[in-house]
Amino acid sequence: MQDLIPARLHLLSKKFFAIIKIMKKYIQWVIIILVIIGGIYLLSNKDKSPIQTGGVNSLTQNIKSVTDLSGQQTIINSNNKEKTMTTATLKTNKGDITIEFLDNIAPKTVANFIKLAKDGFYDGVKFHRVINDFMIQGGDPLTKDDSKKDLWGTGDPGYKFDDEITADSKNNIGFVAMANSGPNTNGSQFYINVKDNNFLDGKYTVFGRVTAGMDTVNVIKVVLTYSFSETVQDVPVEDVIIESVKVN
Repeated sequence: MQDLIPARLHLLSKKFFAIIKIMKKYIQWVIIILVIIGGIYLLSNKDKSPIQTGGVNSLTQNIKSVTDLSGQQTIINSNNKEKTMTTATLKTNKGDITIEFLDNIAPKTVANFIKLAKDGFYDGVKFHRVINDFMIQGGDPLTKDDSKKDLWGTGDPGYKFDDEITADSKNNIGFVAMANSGPNTNGSQFYINVKDNNFLDGKYTVFGRVTAGMDTVNVIKVVLTYSFSETVQDVPVEDVIIESVKVN
């Protein structure tokens, strides 16, 4: 009888540990399932966090930028109204350059550029001033006529208009700004920054940025240049021509 007790205890012990082993297996599966369910819940609620207000976000009125499948930038404001940003494509003999306009900080300048572009004003003008590691400049109607080369850099559409300069007017690489001969002397000439030129901030109206075609800009910035006169310098040896401008 005494010999049967240890045998029974041994048998009960084996059954106990077998049950524990089975339970451990099921507990592992339960934990895995709970982790998966938790992950799905978190992902489904990821975009439901409240919009932060105050500070910088309040100044921008909760405006955010998104990019749709076509590559166009769209602005979604707090009133859920969508506005597609206007762009223009400069077709040059070196390749295309697409500029996205910043009409939120320079609406009059953008309107002026678009009007001139649609009127064909820029068709045939040259990038008449090119300085590597600085900028490329164009938009002077006089550059259509090689016989007026001594006047290149002085042309305009026949009028001047005021600057539109804000704290957001940054001369970063790829940004486009109006060339001028002093405060409030904007016309048609513009330049594209080929590096960060923030020492120019506060002096020139920034109205766009290159969103496609920086490879073309980089080709133009390294063309050979020469000095035609004391006032007309950094002129490309081989003409860099804006053949047309299409407003998109």
